[in-house]
Amino acid sequence: MQKVAVIGAGQMGTGIAQTIAANGMDVMLSDIDLDTAKAGKGRIDDAVAKLVGRGKIEADGAEKLLSRITPIGDYAPMEEADLIIEAATEKEAIKQAIFAKAGEVLAETAIMASNTSSIPITRMANHSPDPERFIGLHFFNPVPVMGLIEVIPGLATAQVTTDRITHFAKGLGKEVVLSQDEPGFVVNRILLPMINEAVFVLGQSTAGIEDIDKGCRLGLNHPMGPLELADFVGLDTCLDIINVLHETTGDSKYRPAPLLVKYVEAGWLGRKAGRGFYDYTGEAPVPTR
Repeated sequence: MQKVAVIGAGQMGTGIAQTIAANGMDVMLSDIDLDTAKAGKGRIDDAVAKLVGRGKIEADGAEKLLSRITPIGDYAPMEEADLIIEAATEKEAIKQAIFAKAGEVLAETAIMASNTSSIPITRMANHSPDPERFIGLHFFNPVPVMGLIEVIPGLATAQVTTDRITHFAKGLGKEVVLSQDEPGFVVNRILLPMINEAVFVLGQSTAGIEDIDKGCRLGLNHPMGPLELADFVGLDTCLDIINVLHETTGDSKYRPAPLLVKYVEAGWLGRKAGRGFYDYTGEAPVPTR
């Protein structure tokens, strides 16, 4: 891969763009308009500046990295991309519209990938121009730090597509987990039910926020408790994923915890909103209940 387009300049998209640029490839960063894409590039600038300040990267290396990222405001420039990665919100209708638009400019040998964390790849491939060149490429947040990528071929994905994407992912310095196209794939199929169950435990007053998180940190040797992790991921994203698991499988074990639904309805979405299971408006996070 020489040139990659990333659609979505939010937390995931900017992390993906930064990681790809750090590994010597040119990146086009897109969003709903050019101003939004430029704002995403600005956040990458800030993140890279912090790395320079901590001595993680040299100033000239940072300058080269940032020069490889170009914000764009429409799909036309993506015709030059070897790979188009969709990294938009976890809403299938939005992703379908992106695949249709990007498909109009997708080069004949280029690959289209989705960073979805749960939505079936085979189903979404039907909205791309060539399901054989469509695949799931699930990065983990924060992308520059996390060492894992899930590669998920759909039913129609060609083996050459899987091979090229696996090679690309390993070229970013990541470890690869190959998953079949099942709801939630590997990691979120295991993680989200745990987070959801932790919210059930909280909602049923079995234990408080701090004790639930402490129990999992110390009892399971996890670096972060499930409620703290949910805040980091975003409670709306957690709810979207658990809803996909519930709706796709029809299995009642994936029904969302009522308290999780209430927090999302209240706009208490976690760190990004300043409040979730913890309040982040002070000097240190404080449990909200």
